[in-house]
Formats: sequence, C-alpha cells, structure tokens
Amino acid sequence: LRFGAPDLLLIVALVLTGCAPDQYPQTTLLPRADYARDADAIMRLTLLWATIVFVLVEGALLVAIWKFRDRPGAAEPVQTHGNTTLEILWTIIPAFILAMIAVPTVRTIFKTAQKPGPEALQVEVIGHQWWWEFRYPQLGITTAGELRVPSGRTVTLEMTTADVLHSFWLPQFAGKRDVFPGRYNNLWFKAEVEGNFPAQCVEFCGVQHGRMAYRIVSLQPDEFG
Repeated sequence: LRFGAPDLLLIVALVLTGCAPDQYPQTTLLPRADYARDADAIMRLTLLWATIVFVLVEGALLVAIWKFRDRPGAAEPVQTHGNTTLEILWTIIPAFILAMIAVPTVRTIFKTAQKPGPEALQVEVIGHQWWWEFRYPQLGITTAGELRVPSGRTVTLEMTTADVLHSFWLPQFAGKRDVFPGRYNNLWFKAEVEGNFPAQCVEFCGVQHGRMAYRIVSLQPDEFG
C-alpha cells in the first residue's frame, strides 16, 4: 500500500476526531465550571511549556547530529569544556520555565483551597457502599445518586463517608476528593452550563464499586428553586 499526503491528512483528521472531548462525558478536557477551568488552564500551560522545551531540545539535538556527523576526511570537532556562559544559560532557562509554571500553579492551589462565603449553596456529601447521599441543610431536603445544583451559583461540598474510603469526582466541574470515615473534606465549584452529567466514585470501595455512579444535574436558578 502506498500513502500520499491526502491519505495522511485524512488519517490525522480521523484520529483528531476520535480525540474530541465532547464525545466523552467524563472527560476533564471540557471544563464546565470555574474550578475545572482553572485546573484546565494549568494543565494547558504546563503542556505548552513542555512542548516548547521538547521542540527546542529536539531541534538542537538534530542540528548537532547533522552538523557534527562523521564524514570522510572531516576534522575532529573542536572540544569545548567549562563554557561559563552556556552553564549560566542552561541554569537560568529551566529556572525561568519552572517559575512560569509554578507561580500560576501555586496561585490556583490557594484559590481552590479557599472556602466560599455564606452565599454559596451548601451540600453535605456522604459516601455509602455503594451510593452517594446529598443533603441540602439550607433547603431541608436529601437526594440519593443525584447532585442537583443551580448554574451560576457557587456550590460548596462538605464530604465524608459512612463506611469505607471513597473518592468523589466531578469530571467536568471540579477535581477529586477522597472521603474518609470521621473526617470532612471540602470542594466547591460554580456550574457554567445546564445539563445532566455522569460522575463516578474513583476509589475501589468493594465489589459494587463500578456501580457507584451518580449524576450532576445543573439547572437554571429559577428551575432549581
């Protein structure tokens, strides 16, 4: 078989189509809340700098391989050692790149670690073998397997477990939080869209772990009540 440029372009297009995040409801590459968007921005920033480093390093490697390749009759390349300028440069450049990644990362860590104010909707999340319980103390209601939230309003989650260790995950809305017996972890997010989204426990918690799913139902504020 012989492949031309059009065939290769078609193959690349098909591969990229299969990577579209909107086809995978539990993807983290399609953020739908402020918390998830901040985490996604850090991931993309890190990927950008990693790509730049890869291109520069591999480019320099290819140039060196081509320029100093062995050829008949070629003289021995000039050997260099202890070049102070180069040593300073390859110390400063990595430090600069790490700073460009570390500063926004630390800023995001502190931002996402803050607890929202009293205006946020409070939800108590309790993990069970093998279902999730959601209590709304401000509203006096409890749901099972379905986290209902109003879009455009911050939701703060106080999470624990009634039995074994579980892990609460909101793929497109926030991060993961392990939940432990007798201990409370916190998480928050503000949904930016309405819809019905699947989520899952991501810590093996027993024989029915694979069935410990729930749904995030994001509603318009007037529909939420």
